[in-house]
Amino acid sequence: MKIKVLTVYPELFPGFLGYSLTGKALSEGKWSLETVNIRDYAFDKYGSVDDTPCGGGAGMIMRADVLGAALEANYNPKSRLICMSPRGTPLTQAKLHELAGEEEITVICARFEGIDERVLEAYNAEEISIGDYILTGGEQAAMIMFDGIIRLLPGVLGNNESVNEESFENNLLEYPQYTRPINWQGREVPEVLLSGHHQHIADWRKAQSLKITENRRPDLFKKYLDSKKV
Repeated sequence: MKIKVLTVYPELFPGFLGYSLTGKALSEGKWSLETVNIRDYAFDKYGSVDDTPCGGGAGMIMRADVLGAALEANYNPKSRLICMSPRGTPLTQAKLHELAGEEEITVICARFEGIDERVLEAYNAEEISIGDYILTGGEQAAMIMFDGIIRLLPGVLGNNESVNEESFENNLLEYPQYTRPINWQGREVPEVLLSGHHQHIADWRKAQSLKITENRRPDLFKKYLDSKKV
């Protein structure tokens, strides 16, 4: 997968994506990263990329002409174009699976109070949000999204079972996990996990997933129940 990022802070990348499994996958060529400094396309010697909002209001807005120039020079129309935005479609595990099937993704990292709406309209950019909260910029959100995508690429995790049993994969939260020591501060590992009986273990884990999901995420639990009606 090719990943291209338009940002005013290219030095932030790859950040934590350069470590652990995602970093190893980067070094092995399972994905590639290219950063584009939006300031390189500014029209003044100061590298200005923003201006005051039309109609008044607080903050600054990323200019359409500067960002548009950066896109014209770097955007491949065959690439999936995404803008990280708190007003975007919520990022879900299903969306990550969808994005993991793309050959190339281009992401605009907004800063300030956002970007000129005309850019989104002109390039038909898809807006994605990682949650109902505000960050100082789209770079952090983009890296979180990339982390979720990259670990789904073939050969990155090395164990498909790990992916299939994780939270959100089947509208259920993951069951509790345990390891040695068997007794820790008087707390024992559930006996069923030590039984060696695979079906009993599977049944226990499913029951725990159902219980945790129903208690903590009733919205997900309803999706799970609805999926069983189909």
